[in-house]
Amino acid sequence: MLSKWPIRVKLLVGLGLLILVVAILSGSGLMATYAYRDLVESLSGRVSELPLAAELSQHVTDLRITVSRIQGIRATAFSDVRQETDTQVRFWRDQFRLDFLKVEETLARYRQQLTSEPKPDQRMADFKSEWETVRKIKMELESIRSIDRDESWMLNDLSVGALDTELEGLQNLTKELPSHLHNKLKNFSAEVRGQYRTLIIGTWLTTAMAVLLFGVFVHLFYRWIFRPLRILISGSRRVASGDFDYRIGLPTNDEMAELAAAMNDMTSRFQDIRDDLDRQVQERTKQVVRAEQMASVGFLAAGVAHEINNPLASIAMCAESLEGRIGEALQAGDPQHAVIAQYLQLIQSEAFRCKEITEKLLDFSRIGPVTRQETDLGELVQGVIEVVRHIGKYQDKQIEFSGGVPVPSAVNAQEIKQVVLNLLTNALDSLGENGRVRVKVTARGNMAEITVVDNGCGMEPEVLRHIFEPFFTRRRGGQGTGLGLSICYRIVSDHGGTIDGFSEGAGKGAAFRVRLPLVQTQKQAA
Repeated sequence: MLSKWPIRVKLLVGLGLLILVVAILSGSGLMATYAYRDLVESLSGRVSELPLAAELSQHVTDLRITVSRIQGIRATAFSDVRQETDTQVRFWRDQFRLDFLKVEETLARYRQQLTSEPKPDQRMADFKSEWETVRKIKMELESIRSIDRDESWMLNDLSVGALDTELEGLQNLTKELPSHLHNKLKNFSAEVRGQYRTLIIGTWLTTAMAVLLFGVFVHLFYRWIFRPLRILISGSRRVASGDFDYRIGLPTNDEMAELAAAMNDMTSRFQDIRDDLDRQVQERTKQVVRAEQMASVGFLAAGVAHEINNPLASIAMCAESLEGRIGEALQAGDPQHAVIAQYLQLIQSEAFRCKEITEKLLDFSRIGPVTRQETDLGELVQGVIEVVRHIGKYQDKQIEFSGGVPVPSAVNAQEIKQVVLNLLTNALDSLGENGRVRVKVTARGNMAEITVVDNGCGMEPEVLRHIFEPFFTRRRGGQGTGLGLSICYRIVSDHGGTIDGFSEGAGKGAAFRVRLPLVQTQKQAA
């Protein structure tokens, strides 16, 4: 069913597959890229906490060092240098407060880091443990600040001891801050490793899917485009090489199949035109050969007729003179008189018969301008039919005439009458009992047509090829000289027309068609 889609739909399907392949590859690449970006941003955001946590721990350590200095100074408080001791205590107390401010400032910056914009990876954006530790650190700082409100806390052993205890707890809390991040990084590395494996597997799967879709695209493109084009090209080359019987076959219902059907129709049409041209060439060749034969026979007939006419005239004259002399020499009752008179009459009749044949030969070979007048061929043919109907041997034969519409043509009426008479008598002679001849005069295009159709004995194909040749005859009983159709052919050709004979075989009748130019066509040619 897919192969019967129009080619534009197939191209859209192929384009969709290609876009899907590009989308899959692009999506997998972008997903991996964004995952890597989120991971880098998450790690870069959390790693920036470590320096603050280390700085906070260092400031707390400085506080403990300051408290230790104060404790060392108090150990010498009962010596002789009491005044100098008080000065040092005040100095380290101020140093303690300065370090305490640094701790608070660093803690504030750490809290600001925690409250910055949330990270894309929620696993690294969980700050509950950090905020809990920060809350404890803040409570420790409040306790230290309450102790520091007493201006003489450094002179009280209990206050110094309590402060040192608070600082120790504060230092432990500041050490917890990096441990939270370290634990998260440790867990996060395992999760990232699993995510990495998932991305790798997904990338390979999407790549395999993209390769599969691309293979489907290539296969469909080859099946829908390249293979039909190859079949069309090979078929065209085969037809161009002369194999006009070859037809291109495409089992599709798209534009390629329409193109193949158009090429097949073009080949069939070209083959029909070629066959028709070959047939016309053969017919024209036969007509040229026939015309050459007629011209040669006409030239020969003219010479033979002129040469034979004189001896025939002498023979007839001598036979007639000899008949008179023998009649005078022999007695009327002599039995040899009748025999000799019969032979002399036979000589005269055969001489005159030969003379008629030579006159036909002269008529056959006669060429030159003749007088032609506009004549209604229907009336001309109908007149010939009326004459033939009164001939005794044709009275029992049926002759049907179809006409009525005037069909004018500039012809020599006597010559065309001779053609029609010859065709009509030939048709009547070929009929058996209850035979029938149909004569029709029509105008077809720029030509007038006279058709004579009978249901008589018909003709074989071999006879059809020679019917217009001089001295060729197949009349029943051996009658005829074989010049009738040859003379008809010469007359029709002189008028610029054609004459053709048709028959489906022996016993199936025959038909003759005479085509002559109409008056309008003759005027246009003139």
